[in-house]
Amino acid sequence: MITDIEVNKPEPISSGNKTVSFKRGTDVQYAIEVLDAGNPILITEFYNNGLSLLHELHAHLSRKFPNTSFQEQRVYRSEYRKLSNLILIEIADHKLAVKKSPSIGWLEKLYPETSDFLLTFPQVQGLNSAWQWYINGISIPVLRNKLHPYYGTYFTTRFEHLVLFDNWLKRYKGPKKSAIDVGIGSGVLSLQMIKYGFQKVFGTDTNPNAIIGLAEFMGDTKLSRKIELDFGNLFGRWNKQTELIVFNPPWLPELNNMDSSDEAIYYNSKLFPDFFAGAKQRLLPEGKLVLIFSNLAQITNVTKKHPIEEELDKGGRFQLEKCLKKSVKAASEKTKRDQHWRSSEEVELWILTHK
Repeated sequence: MITDIEVNKPEPISSGNKTVSFKRGTDVQYAIEVLDAGNPILITEFYNNGLSLLHELHAHLSRKFPNTSFQEQRVYRSEYRKLSNLILIEIADHKLAVKKSPSIGWLEKLYPETSDFLLTFPQVQGLNSAWQWYINGISIPVLRNKLHPYYGTYFTTRFEHLVLFDNWLKRYKGPKKSAIDVGIGSGVLSLQMIKYGFQKVFGTDTNPNAIIGLAEFMGDTKLSRKIELDFGNLFGRWNKQTELIVFNPPWLPELNNMDSSDEAIYYNSKLFPDFFAGAKQRLLPEGKLVLIFSNLAQITNVTKKHPIEEELDKGGRFQLEKCLKKSVKAASEKTKRDQHWRSSEEVELWILTHK
């Protein structure tokens, strides 16, 4: 039952431990030294004081680490994540206990039993952004209605791969009785398949928030009878064969020396072999296996290996019907990261069939 799933949320921090306070007039260099030593700092007085300290932390790390190549950016972000999560902020009666702070509905929605606690400042920033997306919704070019993504659910802000999939679905002539969406996330691919006439989509995800959020989003509408959800790894409890299996996996391999635990972004060595083995059993003889991927790992020199090409070369299970590619738009001029490699990035739509 979906109601039995526990939501994934930031763990409340008790306010018992003594921490250094940061407010207007606090020596910034001293605050950075406290963080560097692995000790927490509590933001007081104004919400903006937290933003100021994060700004100073960025400046400190920019002097300390080079930040030009893709790999160097990952090291920088890892260090920033570690130190910024030592910056704390107090919640009292489900509200931030500082002046001029945003109102965040998740504090009451996710913590009904706990009204007074601490969270890290980046967690609060994440909750705030997620609340805005959830309330206001986001427009996706391939969907008629806005999405209202639940807290902690990955959703894309780039749409080239969705357009590729949409164009392929438009021309798809096969049966549309059922499909499996592995790693359903915010539900975009499933909603696209329903839009083009699929009668039933079975969606899985290892992220409880994706399942809880989609169940809430669909409610008791017709959509809830067309999209069935399961909280589970890869194919979850779906064992029946189907006409179409769709998978938009992470595009980067996890690195042993990095904090790369985000399953929406990084894949481990078992993911693709396990997926292809499961797909072989569940795809009908004339069915299609569709994977959405990118050459991101190759053009940024993270790895030369391409897991789909490896499967086609050595797996012995599937053959290539078609691979469609689309160039990615240049990075926004607002971005502070050097993303020169974006000019070579392509999203890929792989259509495979049984061998």
